[in-house]
Amino acid sequence: MLVNIHTAALNGLSVMPVSVEISTRSGSGAGGLGRSENFQMVGLPDGAVREARTRVQSALQNSRVRMPQMAVTVNFAPADVRKEGSGYDLPLAVGLLAAAGLLDAAAADGTLFVGELSLDGTLRPVRGALPVALRARADGFRRIVLPGENAAEAAVAEGLEVCGAGSLADVIALLRGTPCLQPELPSWREAFAAAQSQSDCDFADVRGQLHVKRAFEIAAAGGHNLIMVGPPGCGKSMMAKRLPTILPPLTIEESLETTQIHSVAGRLAEGQALVVRRPFRAPHHTVSDVALIGGGANLQPGEVSLAHNGVLFLDELPEFSRTALETMRQPLEDGRISISRARYNAELPSRFMLVASMNPCPCGYYGDPTHRCVCTPGQIQRYLNKVSGPLLDRIDIQVECTALSYNDLSNAPAGESSACIRERVLKARKIQERRFLEIKGVYCNAQMSEKMIRQFAEPDENSLNLLRIVMERLKLSARAYNRILKVARTIADLEGRENVQSQHIAEAIGYRNLDRGDWAERGI
Repeated sequence: MLVNIHTAALNGLSVMPVSVEISTRSGSGAGGLGRSENFQMVGLPDGAVREARTRVQSALQNSRVRMPQMAVTVNFAPADVRKEGSGYDLPLAVGLLAAAGLLDAAAADGTLFVGELSLDGTLRPVRGALPVALRARADGFRRIVLPGENAAEAAVAEGLEVCGAGSLADVIALLRGTPCLQPELPSWREAFAAAQSQSDCDFADVRGQLHVKRAFEIAAAGGHNLIMVGPPGCGKSMMAKRLPTILPPLTIEESLETTQIHSVAGRLAEGQALVVRRPFRAPHHTVSDVALIGGGANLQPGEVSLAHNGVLFLDELPEFSRTALETMRQPLEDGRISISRARYNAELPSRFMLVASMNPCPCGYYGDPTHRCVCTPGQIQRYLNKVSGPLLDRIDIQVECTALSYNDLSNAPAGESSACIRERVLKARKIQERRFLEIKGVYCNAQMSEKMIRQFAEPDENSLNLLRIVMERLKLSARAYNRILKVARTIADLEGRENVQSQHIAEAIGYRNLDRGDWAERGI
């Protein structure tokens, strides 16, 4: 007998339909399935898929199902795509039951199955439930059956009947017509709306550092990357963690994109349907290149993809691997990361705001008036050279932080709240939304091309003269020119000005400190 059960394979965020084809014939031996010569798998299964035979056999026995003696051949089609993971357990078990005549194969028509089986027959959650459900809906399936822990996530794919099962016995009862499983109803919209106003921290907690908070406001308003340079303890990490509180809320489309990445990576909490707040990823500087960029033997999204539509914070930037930092050029420029390995090629979204921080020297106190620096000039220069010029060119805002004295901390008034700052940011983003309404793939000033800069951020003659003088005097690179104009455009948007003016250019120039040729000599 030949039976065909539908499931899916993941390659990054791409989902490919897979047919589990099961052919049976009369065989010998106790149960048939227990003997490897009676159970053959083809279609490029990996180790986890090949081990499914043992898991499925035990799950069937513990679900009180008596399988007849038979020889089985299983083909995972298409046969030229590698099958990885444990999500093939459930479709394999359903196919074996149908091939043995214990289930009506017609009951599985129009249904996609995915799930891992425990030895006792219970279902364990799998990765990538949301992208699989979205693909099932797009391919015209009417129903998806998967572990109950994944049901809320899959239910985001509205228009698809989602049945979350606790065990193989529940699935068998469902296919036999027993109404034991209620379809999961979409309930994520209310949670999505409620979570937008929740926050664990606030810019009001930050005292002093007004110029740095101003830089964060500009960065949030225009989607600009930002780097902070300053001694230890001046609040760099504290302010970076509060950046998501002043960013615009996630849209439904952004939330779906982000959730799919976190689902594939297995980062969603049990029962979580959507990522409802902008991600904030802060990997340690000892992170491996693969963990930062993505890849591995079995493709996994890296930190640059997990931060998609959110913030990637790299503390102690010079301590990161030089090769890892250099590979970040593509996602910073294109918003995507291409990963090529011997076994696969994948492209993952990675559009994020980069926020980095660094000390001015290895000991951290170069240029600090209250602490003595113990680093030699050579050590300082080598430390600064760990961050390449091309990478700095992709960071629009470079701001210097200074340590606050006791009097500054104790006498400083409470800072402005994140809600107040966010209100101004949202107004500036609305202006940009109207500006780029007819331009696909551009949502904020930081994403403008040179052509768009000439169209939307061309300064007047006085501003051009100021820019020319400053670039010549401070020895700014030619590549800093466009970055200055992008930031100036954002500053003008925050003020509600239609044109970029000289005061906007002047402030934008002040955020290119690391481009100055004498920066390492003069300190901060």
